[in-house]
Amino acid sequence: MFQLNHKVALVTGGGSGIGKEVCKVFSLQGAEVIVVDVNKDAANETVNEIIAQGGKSTSITLDVTNQEQVVAAVQSISNIHILVNCAGISHIGNATNTSEVDFDKVYQVNVKGVYNCMYAVLPIMQKTGGSIINISSIAAKVGLSDRFAYSMSKGAVHAMSMSVAKDFIKDNIRCNTISPGRVHTPFVDGFLKKNYPGQEAEMFEKLSKTQPIGRMGQPIEVAHQALYLCSEEASFITGSDFSLDGGFVTLNS
Repeated sequence: MFQLNHKVALVTGGGSGIGKEVCKVFSLQGAEVIVVDVNKDAANETVNEIIAQGGKSTSITLDVTNQEQVVAAVQSISNIHILVNCAGISHIGNATNTSEVDFDKVYQVNVKGVYNCMYAVLPIMQKTGGSIINISSIAAKVGLSDRFAYSMSKGAVHAMSMSVAKDFIKDNIRCNTISPGRVHTPFVDGFLKKNYPGQEAEMFEKLSKTQPIGRMGQPIEVAHQALYLCSEEASFITGSDFSLDGGFVTLNS
């Protein structure tokens, strides 16, 4: 089950965190993985790990906010059956202390970056069908303190995904979103180190317990959800969002 043999998967943000695990899991299930990241060294590290486990992979270094770069890179690929948009940034702030510069930066990466990749990939998928997964967030569904710009961006990701699911269903293209809660990625460790020096362990435990299940998610758990949604076993699923949040949205209400 959940095989991706003879599929080509393009994964943005594939150099770290959730994106990296998606790349590795998809490779294990037979996909040829194209790792996209703005960090060349990180992308190549993922490629090397995939090759070491017997998979087939290449990397593309680009900035997803630059449509010209994205289109040029995608046009060099003959087939793309799967697109997973993991590239994204976070931001701390509310509506009055979020600067215009920071707001625009979050928009450029999290919203325009997803649009650019779908804009470039959809014409290729129209020839063969395909599956698109966009990583949204529980921030698109509930109010989170000091996540104004981030919540805006993830709400837009969800809305764009539903629109694409509607417009391209006739082309046998499925589009779904995954909305994680807190996931233990390098970003979390960096955030704690920067904002709570000397209290990292205490704050990590506190943040973990905000999920009713009592812990943060792991990147590989998001990757497994993405694998299912991109497999033939999920061929009847499109225009849906999947909360992967340890019960945060439903059990905290």
